[in-house]
Amino acid sequence: MPELIDMLPECYKGSAQVVALQEAFQHWTDALLAARDDLMVQMNVSTATWGLVTWEKALGLTTDASKSNDYRRTRIMSKLRGQGTTTKAMIENVAESFSNGDVIIVEYNDESRFEVKFVGTMGIPPNMDDLTAAIEEIKPAHLAYSYVYVYRTHAVLSGYTHAQLAAYTHATLREGDIT
Repeated sequence: MPELIDMLPECYKGSAQVVALQEAFQHWTDALLAARDDLMVQMNVSTATWGLVTWEKALGLTTDASKSNDYRRTRIMSKLRGQGTTTKAMIENVAESFSNGDVIIVEYNDESRFEVKFVGTMGIPPNMDDLTAAIEEIKPAHLAYSYVYVYRTHAVLSGYTHAQLAAYTHATLREGDIT
């Protein structure tokens, strides 16, 4: 941050009174610039901390300070993505923001329903209650929907030996990370 004294002409830098006055102002100038920088951080959902409350209020979301900032950011981003006319891509974006993986929306127009298929996540993604609330908020009222989860099948695991798989629980084999 610039020093105030450096912004004055050279002739003032020799005055003890001017130097003392500028040093007194410098503290407040530094504090003001730091506050401005922090405000700019709060204007970006992905970096906001104390500003998340403002984002939630502006979007009509209930603030739950007991939840992590990452969780709250996900809800805010989902709400922002869900603005406007509901499209297949919009629902995919919202679902991907909650699942942290790829999602495919399969439409059944003649049945007035769609499926949310989690193809980038094994098992049931976290935050399903919040995803459901977000979809309910953005989808047309006449459409029904369901979730399709992807699990590892026996056919996928057949390439491993029993000894290789013995180190894992059934839940891990079905939906966890196998290295």
